[in-house]
Amino acid sequence: MGVAVVYSRGLAGAEAPLVSVEVHLAGGLPAFNLVGLPDAEVRESKDRVRAALQNAQFDFPARKITVNLAPADLPKNSGRFDLPIAIGILAATGQIPARELHRYEFAGELALTGVLRPVRGALPMVLAAKRDGRAFVLPAASTDEAACVRDAVVLPASSLLAVCAHLTGQAPIAPACRDAPVASSPEVAAGADLAEVRGQASAKRVLEIAAAGAHSVLMIGPPGTGKSMLAQRLPGLLPPLSEDEALEVAALASLAGRFSALAWGQRPFRAPHHSASPAALVGGGSNPRPGEISLAHHGVLFLDELPEWDRRVLEVLREPLEAGVIHISRAARQSTFPAEFQLVAAMNPCPCGWLGHESGRCHCSSDQVGRYRARISGPLLDRIDLGIEVPAVPAEAFARRPAAAGGSSGSCEASRDVRIRTSAARSRQIERQRRPNARLPPRDVDAHCVPDAEGMALLAQAMTRLSLSARAFHRVLKVARTIADLAGDEAIGAAQVAEAIGYRRFERF
Repeated sequence: MGVAVVYSRGLAGAEAPLVSVEVHLAGGLPAFNLVGLPDAEVRESKDRVRAALQNAQFDFPARKITVNLAPADLPKNSGRFDLPIAIGILAATGQIPARELHRYEFAGELALTGVLRPVRGALPMVLAAKRDGRAFVLPAASTDEAACVRDAVVLPASSLLAVCAHLTGQAPIAPACRDAPVASSPEVAAGADLAEVRGQASAKRVLEIAAAGAHSVLMIGPPGTGKSMLAQRLPGLLPPLSEDEALEVAALASLAGRFSALAWGQRPFRAPHHSASPAALVGGGSNPRPGEISLAHHGVLFLDELPEWDRRVLEVLREPLEAGVIHISRAARQSTFPAEFQLVAAMNPCPCGWLGHESGRCHCSSDQVGRYRARISGPLLDRIDLGIEVPAVPAEAFARRPAAAGGSSGSCEASRDVRIRTSAARSRQIERQRRPNARLPPRDVDAHCVPDAEGMALLAQAMTRLSLSARAFHRVLKVARTIADLAGDEAIGAAQVAEAIGYRRFERF
């Protein structure tokens, strides 16, 4: 047989499009040509495939070999095409049967000895193969990742010889198909409890509202007041992920090569350093990969020391905060990644950090404070739902006995108790509008977030006094709707509107 076709998968943004690996043998001088827009990693597969076939005691044809990776306009990258290329050569030379190849898809990097090494993006590739009704053959080291796809037929192989033995019927590979793993408990996923934070009742209230409605938060306060501790405990207040959401989170981690089976079902928490570049935050590269905002999908993105970030980097957050997706455009192609994250930002009130502290150690001038805060643009602040001051904790708060693990003591309420309320409020939102309040488009805000006459009058007055934008107007209504949902109220009253307005007064900090 002179031609063989083997199926594999490429990676384009968050998708895994089908790639047909077409192998043709012809007469003439021996040559090995790869076409179909391969990058350097794929072009190097020629030497890996040749050595793997010879070391596995197969005959490598001394003929002109042409391998076409179709479609030709899709860039091909990484070593995942080693295995399908090797299988295609063996099928084209008649060393293995080709009649059943249409039932499988293959991906795996070959060592020179023929051993299979794991590949990036196994989960989205298996998910796409399942939709097309094919079994997926991949390295055994990628089995845990692929098994997250419920009811997918995954064939884990340790080497090229094991794959060939399966295709010839000599030693069939047992499918690793199993139900998707059970999500980790939120207590394990969080790794930290809200009860460990002393004092800061107002900040805890804001975190509860943020968790219930998927709102963004800005915390302002002196060093050491617990801003980072509070942010790290927000994932433990969020409702558990659904299976579809967990798959999306795991697929994005797989695309970035950061998948961990232990993290299945956990809300991601990403805290990049303030020296990160725009591409690190939103994603990019010649073959675009997800950035921090996509890796925080359905989770929390924490930006500490917000004014220390480069302003150009912060401005790239504006569109994904509104749209929930990020579009990365290159000259030849475009990629889209989901980015429904909750932004939690923290900053000091002034350059030295001690403005307003009872010690009086701050000596920053008003001009210095103004320049410091001006590093954060108005349009970005306008997209933040909740602002809260996190003051220094009084000494008596540390004199109280801390709560036991999983319990509560006084105002030190455990994450588990708060999560019960936030989950109930989120369930009301999903039942009413099929999305969290923070993700409501304007037409749904008008349908579900209209306050009573007293509340509307109060909001109109606040718009004039605080110079609120139309976007801020809608965001106040969304926060008020979340506050009402937490209380179990159908109507939005003046009390909920007043509380929501209080969280919009960024200028008071």
